[in-house]
Amino acid sequence: MLILYRIIDMNFDFKNKKVLIGGATDGIGWSSAKLFAENGAEVILLGRNDSKLKERFKELSIITPNKIQTLNVDYNKPKELESRLTEYLKSKNIEIDIVVNNTGGPPGGRLDAASSSELISAFNMHLISYHKILGVVSNGMKERSFGRIINVISTSVKQPLNGLGVSNTIRGAVANWAKTLSNELGEYNITVNNVLPGATNTGRLNEIIRNKALKQGTEEQLVKNSMASEVPMKRIAEPEEVAYAILFLASEYASYINGINLPVDGGRTKSL
Repeated sequence: MLILYRIIDMNFDFKNKKVLIGGATDGIGWSSAKLFAENGAEVILLGRNDSKLKERFKELSIITPNKIQTLNVDYNKPKELESRLTEYLKSKNIEIDIVVNNTGGPPGGRLDAASSSELISAFNMHLISYHKILGVVSNGMKERSFGRIINVISTSVKQPLNGLGVSNTIRGAVANWAKTLSNELGEYNITVNNVLPGATNTGRLNEIIRNKALKQGTEEQLVKNSMASEVPMKRIAEPEEVAYAILFLASEYASYINGINLPVDGGRTKSL
């Protein structure tokens, strides 16, 4: 029997798709914004640093003129975020198709030494803000029978990371929030998935390395080398490598992928 295989040239096409990206001025958020823009999407950059937002707006506008917008919001203030986002989308008559929930992680430290205010702050910054965004965009997604919600969290949902107690806790909460939503929203052709970056070359990782080096009384490069040595691929990821996973989950090629945790960690996580 002759079996013919069709080789698909995977081209991402996000023309006419409107993408909302959190933490879009640096790291994984910025890399994702560039890739979406390069592949035809209209991108709204969310961030709290106005000067950085203006700088990124200029850079992306060169790639896709008239398709980039910015909104200054603070994930530490969920109610204000909800209000500003609602007003902005209404004033521009924009319906969001794809959401990339991405924001900086909580400070490091042991969980048993963390204060309740640290936990509340982390929940507000991550889970509550993400839920507020969902409330703003989900009705439109349901009406159009299309939506993609992608949460950038951490491999700690599979394997808690030492010294990141509050982060481990909130990441787990977001992962289960997403899994629950995937069950509830799937019938509307809205998928909800999580991307779990491992050690990635971002400001967040540099902060963790800096703090660990100070605590151990050693050089930052030695700490970074040690982290890389724990990864089967023996290196730290670049933000673009995580961004491509996000792009895939937002694309037509992932239309039947829903409710998963996708590690992008070079094989470091020990569990399946």
